[in-house]
Amino acid sequence: MDIERKVVVITGGASGIGKAVGKLMVNKGADKVFLADLNENLLNKTAEEIGAIPIVCDVSNEESVKALVNEVTLQTKIIDIFMSNAGIYVEGDENTLNQEWMRNWSIHVMAHVYAARAVLPGMIKRESGYLINTSSAAGLLTHIDSAAYSTTKHAAIGFAEYLSINYGSKGIKVSVLCPQAVKTAMTLGREDSVASVDGMLEPDFLAEVVLQSVYDEEFLILPHPEVLTYMQRKTSDYERWLGGMRRFKQRRESK
Repeated sequence: MDIERKVVVITGGASGIGKAVGKLMVNKGADKVFLADLNENLLNKTAEEIGAIPIVCDVSNEESVKALVNEVTLQTKIIDIFMSNAGIYVEGDENTLNQEWMRNWSIHVMAHVYAARAVLPGMIKRESGYLINTSSAAGLLTHIDSAAYSTTKHAAIGFAEYLSINYGSKGIKVSVLCPQAVKTAMTLGREDSVASVDGMLEPDFLAEVVLQSVYDEEFLILPHPEVLTYMQRKTSDYERWLGGMRRFKQRRESK
């Protein structure tokens, strides 16, 4: 899909990946780029900086997502591209508090569901539209330091697959973004995390990869190309992959 003259909505847009993608889409000729975020002050500053339109939104709340979509369509009539991008990170195992499990579930999974419910009817009617859902390499592989993050990112990919299978024949394109470490507020102080084993990318570089994948209409967006190799190794011999991950975990814990 070409970006020119398109109406774009990006959640988690005040900083990091969302800001970088929004900035690039503005520069590539999008008609209007709407940034949505909970941090109103930062959101307004970012929107003014890159020439976007700010709308405060809590993606974990369906009514807030509906209000976002309604506000955009009130101004533009249509939404061509919706990037569901907001995310959080908390380390922990199965004993992580239920509240944190549900917060991860709400932001990493249900936010994508709420977005799809809100924008798909219009897209299907026009037989045109693009959904970009941010997951993580942890959704294809795993994250050895966070059970909640890894589990919900896996679920996000499963939902993106469902959308592509069910609506691809109706003119709807779907991509799922699966990076390893990216230099954002989420990774601040975690430069030596397991996700940074293949390097930590700048958001501006990742944005270029995202737009190229949208032009090419690719389902998997892999800014770290090594992830595809890891995924192939995992599926070709699951037991060997699990054993390797156990050894990797033990080496990190012994340092």
